Amino acid sequence: MHVAPDMGRWSGRIDSEGDLARRWHQVIAPWTELSAPGVALLGLASDEGVRRNQGRPGAAEGPAALRRALAGVPVHGSRPLWDAGDVVCEDGNLEAAQQAAAQQVACLLANGQFPVVIGGGHEVAYATFCGLEAFLGSPADTPRIGIINFDAHFDLRQAGESTSGTPFAQIAERCAARGWPFRYLCLGVAETGNTGALYATARRLGVQWISDGALTGWRLTEAEQAVDAFMADCDHLYLSIDLDVFPAGQAPGVSAPAACGVAVPVVEALIERIRASGRLRLADIAELNPRFDQDGHTARLAARLVHHLYR
Repeated sequence: MHVAPDMGRWSGRIDSEGDLARRWHQVIAPWTELSAPGVALLGLASDEGVRRNQGRPGAAEGPAALRRALAGVPVHGSRPLWDAGDVVCEDGNLEAAQQAAAQQVACLLANGQFPVVIGGGHEVAYATFCGLEAFLGSPADTPRIGIINFDAHFDLRQAGESTSGTPFAQIAERCAARGWPFRYLCLGVAETGNTGALYATARRLGVQWISDGALTGWRLTEAEQAVDAFMADCDHLYLSIDLDVFPAGQAPGVSAPAACGVAVPVVEALIERIRASGRLRLADIAELNPRFDQDGHTARLAARLVHHLYR
């Protein structure tokens, strides 16, 4: 079910210095089909995929927590900001929620928006990609879509139903059904978080990845070169950020905390590089779980990432 945005969530301090002191809560407005092109937030309030994947529930509260964290963030960009509301997973019907979210993503893209889909578990990724797929339709030429996922996990599990651990396996199946190439780069993979079967699946599907241990500040140039090489073969980029890619001390409020993780400045540097390519069409942020957050650390980190995508 799609729920209209609750603009009452957007509140905060107002400084006296005028327009240069504006914050998100002063600028953001409800999205409509007449809205000028800008950045549009869409929530997928679901942790059904996490529950099915035997993780810690609570991510359904993520979209509301991220909006609260964003409300007081200063505005440093010039594009309009829109709130497109939430798709709510009801009665455990994750597949219907993913389909509804995909439809909303496609509408936002058709309206010229840059959608930022906020979860919710990483089941959001399947909905985001399906929205991009619907928007691209059936072009005469096969679209070259590149998926870049910051994540401690491949999320390539094989299961009989959609979960937070299956989205990129499901995307690979959709690409195969359409005759589209499956281009997937996973950054921050933790060996302790992925079985040998998942590594075998990644190799079979031609997935590229960089481990968490190799994604460090002193090896940033290598990572930038790998990302550049991946993007060179893509016309459209979809960025997914699973907050469990960060160290548990920096992102405690996630469904599956990372024992090691990747430093925030490294991830931000690569996000800036991806954004600067001019090919980034949409993004999502997954696994924010306020039930396990400490003093809003994870929500504020997620808000910082949205800020990098916007400015």
